[in-house]
Amino acid sequence: MHPILFDFGPVTLYSYGILLAAAYLLGLQFALMRAGPRGLDRQRVLDLGIWIIVSALVGAKLLLVIVDVRRFTGDPRELITLLRSGGVFYGGLIAGVGTALWYMWRHRMPLWTTTDAFAPGIAMGHIVGRLGCLMAGCCFGRPTSMPWGITFHDPAAAANVGTPLGVPLHPTQLYEAGAEALILVVLLALERRGRPYPGRTFWTYMLLYGVSRFAIEFFRGDNRGVVFGVLSTSQFVSVVLVPLAIVMLVILGRSTGPARHAAAQRVAA
Repeated sequence: MHPILFDFGPVTLYSYGILLAAAYLLGLQFALMRAGPRGLDRQRVLDLGIWIIVSALVGAKLLLVIVDVRRFTGDPRELITLLRSGGVFYGGLIAGVGTALWYMWRHRMPLWTTTDAFAPGIAMGHIVGRLGCLMAGCCFGRPTSMPWGITFHDPAAAANVGTPLGVPLHPTQLYEAGAEALILVVLLALERRGRPYPGRTFWTYMLLYGVSRFAIEFFRGDNRGVVFGVLSTSQFVSVVLVPLAIVMLVILGRSTGPARHAAAQRVAA
């Protein structure tokens, strides 16, 4: 694809960086749009979003170093690639959620109502972010003979993130972008159906993303670390996350009284 969008002499603009910035801004703007109808302070939501963005960037890159520690300790010069790659999404998600919990506790923001406001924005931003991965050649898939396989030819992709060149690969970036688009549609549709309650949108996102990510990992070809000699790091996180999401959905669903149910329906409307 096109890992380098523009090259102005000493200044290089990478496609992934531009699309990653667009992903964060789009997701944050969507969260701000959803904040008002839920009775949330837009300024607090904006500040929270900025904290989440910064922590997610750090967490994603930190988990990348952890899962591929031999590469970075063997050649410290490889650390420069962290400036050109987004890292591991789960690392950003974990760091972002942890930071969000701290911020919401400090400013006494309603926990599940706030996370519900952000969840669809995470999915929306992730769609754009994965398109950035496609442009950069990172998060690439295994070799495939399927007619929809994609072949990378740009040497910059191989130099930056080790993308195999001249070999048809599973378009795992598009698999995940498509999965996130479907999840986004499901989240927004569910908010107007059934018995909505605070936390349902957020934990439904966690559940659906965990399932989709576990499946897509089988088609990934890049190094993502191995747990127990069988699962990739992201699959291991999914194995923990999916049951947790199911438990939380059951607990929150049972603890929601008629009054909160009626309020949640007014917000969804």
